[in-house]
Amino acid sequence: MTLSTIGVIGSGTMGGAIAHQMALSGYLVRLTDVSQPALSRATERIRAWMDVSVTKGKMTQQDANDTLDRLTVTTDLAELKDCSFAVEAVFENLDVKQRIFAELDSTLPKDAIIATNTSSMSITVLAESTQRPDKVVGMHFFNPPQVMKLVEVVRGYKTADDTVAKTMELARGLGKEPIEVKRDTPGFIVNRILIPQMLEAIRVVEEGIATPEDVDKAIRLGLNSPMGPFELQDYTGVDVGLNVVDHFYEEFRNDRWAAPLLLRDLVRAGRLGKKTGAGWYDYPSEKR
Repeated sequence: MTLSTIGVIGSGTMGGAIAHQMALSGYLVRLTDVSQPALSRATERIRAWMDVSVTKGKMTQQDANDTLDRLTVTTDLAELKDCSFAVEAVFENLDVKQRIFAELDSTLPKDAIIATNTSSMSITVLAESTQRPDKVVGMHFFNPPQVMKLVEVVRGYKTADDTVAKTMELARGLGKEPIEVKRDTPGFIVNRILIPQMLEAIRVVEEGIATPEDVDKAIRLGLNSPMGPFELQDYTGVDVGLNVVDHFYEEFRNDRWAAPLLLRDLVRAGRLGKKTGAGWYDYPSEKR
C-alpha cells in the first residue's frame, strides 16, 4: 500500500507510541492533540526511548534523527487534510471519539481510511459518525506498541474487504503480526479473554483467598505469564480497566462483567487521595 502521510490523533501513552512506531518504520507521521504540552511530552518520551536504544546499540543516532524528521506534531486537526490513513488513539470515551471521527471525515481525503485504537468500543457505532463507514476499521495496538507484536484488525458491520486488507498490510509494514477480528464484539479477542481473568483475580483477593502479590506470583510461576493480573492492571491503569469493564457490562448486560466493589474502591482512592493513578500495589493491605 502506498501511503503519503499517516495521521495519529491523541498523543498520550498509546497515541504517541503508535506515532513513534510508524515513524520508526519509515512512514511520514503527523501527530495531533488539543494540547501543545501533551505533544511536547510525547516528543520527549519518543526522544528518551530512542536515546536508550542508541546507548544500547539497537539503533544509530542517525536513525534516531531520521525518525524524528519523519514526525511532525500539531494541535490543528486540519493539518491532516492530506493523510491517506489516520489512527484515532484518544481515551475511551464514545462521545469524544464520535466527534473526532466526524471531524476526520470532513477533513481527510474521501478515499482515506480512518482507524481506531479502541480496545473495546464498537467500530460500527464509530463508523456511523462518518459518511464512509466502509473505510472505518479497528486497529488495536498493544502497549507498548514499539515492542508488542500483535495488532487486532477489527471489522465494523460495513467495513470493506479492501479496508481490512490495507490495514493488515500497514500493520505488517510496521513489523507487526495482525489478526482479523471478523465480528465487531466488545473486547475483540484479547480483552474478551483477559478481562474475565482480571475480574476473577480481583474476586480471589476480595474473598480473602490470597493477596494481589501472591496472585501475581501464582500466575507468573504457574502459567509462565510475564506479568500477573494485578501488575498488568497497574501498568495499564486501574481506572482504564474499570472503564472497560463497565463498557462490557453495558454491552452484554450480564453480571459476569460486573466490576467488583474492590476495584471501584481502588479507583476512588486514586481519584480522591493525594496520589493520583493509585494501583493495587499502592493500596494498603488492610483495605483489600
